[in-house]
Amino acid sequence: MDQSTLVIVPTEKIVNNILLIRGKKVIIDADLAEIYGVTTMALNQSVKRNISRFPEYYMFQLSEIEKTEVITNCDNLTRLKYSAHLPFVFTEHGVVMLSAVLKSRRAVQVSIFVVNAFIKLREILSSNRDLGHKVELLERDQKNHVKHINTIYEILGKLMDEPIKSKGHMGFEK
Repeated sequence: MDQSTLVIVPTEKIVNNILLIRGKKVIIDADLAEIYGVTTMALNQSVKRNISRFPEYYMFQLSEIEKTEVITNCDNLTRLKYSAHLPFVFTEHGVVMLSAVLKSRRAVQVSIFVVNAFIKLREILSSNRDLGHKVELLERDQKNHVKHINTIYEILGKLMDEPIKSKGHMGFEK
């Protein structure tokens, strides 16, 4: 590939690869390797040569149970099923560090796209939280309305059950 060629990776493709594992938003090494245009082995070898740059909050290896769960829940990751190795996953900070250890122009460009995807995901989650709060307020208002409507029905029921009082005769009597 020509080093001067601009690499464009659709943000949606990256966002769809972001998973929540151990309470962290991460991308699996195989997905990152595909995005970076390298093999998973080459990506992991670069990381292992520079392991001091990847503390656990940048990158960690999945357990066998986590691997099985990821394969079960993510159709696009069935290719990991037959891998003899447990995959590594990278946080947003780990992705930034990958651009430094892979040392290619493509790696820098791809890292920018991946970081932007993490940012977009944060924005989506934030707007969903706001939307969730608004729905919660609407539900609370709706419950109050239901209480008021039920009170009105009770009053109407009592009024309908009361006998009609006959009013005295109006007018003059002879």
